[in-house]
Amino acid sequence: MNRSYRLLDLKLPLDHAPEDVRAEVLAQLRLRDDQVTHIHVHRRGYDARSKSNIHFIYTLDIQFAKDVDTQLLASLNALQVTPDMAYKAVVSQANVDKACGREGFKRPVVIGTGPCGLFAALTLAQMGLRPLVLERGKAVRERTKDTWGFWRKQMLQEESNVQFGEGGAGTFSDGKLWTQVKDPTHLGRKILQEMVKGGAPDEILYVSKPHIGTFRLVKVVEYLRGEIERLGGEIRFSTRVEDVILDENKGSSGTKSYTLRGLRTVDVLTGAQTEISASHVVLAIGHSARDTFAMLHARGVFVEAKPFSIGFRIEHPQGVIDRARFGEPKFYAGHPDKVVAHVGAADYKLVHHAKNGRSVYSFCMCPGGTVVAATSEAGRVVTNGMSQYSRNERNANAGIVVEMNPLDFGADASHPLAGIAFQRSLESGAYKLGGDNYFAPAQLVGDFLKGRASTVLGDVEPSYKPGVRLTDLTGQQAGSIAPSALPASLPPYAIAAIQEALPVFGRQIKGFDRADALLTGVETRTSSPIRIRRNIEQHPLAYQSINTRGLFPAGEGAGYAGGIMSAAMDGMKAAQALALNIAGEP
Repeated sequence: MNRSYRLLDLKLPLDHAPEDVRAEVLAQLRLRDDQVTHIHVHRRGYDARSKSNIHFIYTLDIQFAKDVDTQLLASLNALQVTPDMAYKAVVSQANVDKACGREGFKRPVVIGTGPCGLFAALTLAQMGLRPLVLERGKAVRERTKDTWGFWRKQMLQEESNVQFGEGGAGTFSDGKLWTQVKDPTHLGRKILQEMVKGGAPDEILYVSKPHIGTFRLVKVVEYLRGEIERLGGEIRFSTRVEDVILDENKGSSGTKSYTLRGLRTVDVLTGAQTEISASHVVLAIGHSARDTFAMLHARGVFVEAKPFSIGFRIEHPQGVIDRARFGEPKFYAGHPDKVVAHVGAADYKLVHHAKNGRSVYSFCMCPGGTVVAATSEAGRVVTNGMSQYSRNERNANAGIVVEMNPLDFGADASHPLAGIAFQRSLESGAYKLGGDNYFAPAQLVGDFLKGRASTVLGDVEPSYKPGVRLTDLTGQQAGSIAPSALPASLPPYAIAAIQEALPVFGRQIKGFDRADALLTGVETRTSSPIRIRRNIEQHPLAYQSINTRGLFPAGEGAGYAGGIMSAAMDGMKAAQALALNIAGEP
């Protein structure tokens, strides 16, 4: 095959015909049609900075006929050689086979089937290491039924919900498939290719901000499970890891260190207990496995508190966001809907540095989506955002959150698990504010800014199920003679920072601080409250816990990722490090 060259920043109008891509390439490079043998769209984004000139921007990989002087083209038009993005195994098959054939070989174990765990397991399976995968929740379709049962009937299943079960928390989200994490070995490309094999649309390989939505993600998750099993892996659902079996290393000075010897599990449906011999375990437990965090800390695995963010979900009519982002471009005769038809529902990303030193920012923005109940514990309310592939629901929603650090976590802030207690206190408070029935407390933005309780909805209809209870999220109750009987939903400094930020955001996106926009509380699971610190990326200890040999903490739960793609990439890196360790390769 001829070498491919990459052309950047080719601009075309939103309503261009498919053949216009080739025509513009020929015009820019001043070539005949027969001199360009193949054009592949690597990336397609859009530029909406000028509302009178919204257009697509292409990155193209091009192959040329032999008579084309590609060196001359590169010097004149900033062409560059297309990088090799093919996935390459990090261990030789011969060494894998040798390791698997050794006496006493123990197959690797992966705990968790979120994006991190699934792609760690798939990577191991494709190397021939036949992983055992343990998941405390249910298979994705059973789990989906349990989740909808909670949303519709307030019947919470504590082991099968938005947080726990096949697919992880990302299953009930917008399904965003992009990340800003550096990816020099193109693991992200491998992940997207596997998803396309599993039924995701081809466009996720080239659009600048791909997403998939919940319903399509379910099919992809089932495909990944099938591939892991086809390649010799085994997946056990409803299997919670209750304990790790560790041997203390002899002669260690200072901080104790351990070597992993096995796991103890329990079948959450029958109560049956099992002991599993294991020396290499990828820990991909997600950001809400609070009981597992506590168990690891109790056993001596090094765990530390880390920052995370808290706040609310805010909802607007999606049309408000579309008009603010796309305006009324002359080309489309004042119809931003026509822009949406080409590029999809508009999103946004906002940040404000408040006077009290707190950063307020938008988080996990879901165009045309819904606010969902995301608790995994009884007597607590947690919100998150979700949307389908079509993104055609009435409202846009996003987290408006404030960054917290471990010093904010209360009297016992120095404890590694203090962030969990802090989250739980806010979620329990939200449960009470919502009426002790899993309804979420909500307040109109206009009332929130004035510190008074909301009593009547405006035009923005809440999407949260089971439902919302209008109240005062600020705890200020302006005009009240007696102190409010209800506490604030967030600490006062967080309330103040968000009150300051909303009008600023309203100047950036017209209508963002409209009086009847709706705030729903609380958002607390933005990221893990702990980090299970691991060694720097240097063989032979790469990706292993700094004091527990054989334990490979990875993904969101370990504090090393945020979102589907970064978690999946981290899972692959952990699996690669584990495979190198097993195979004895440098």
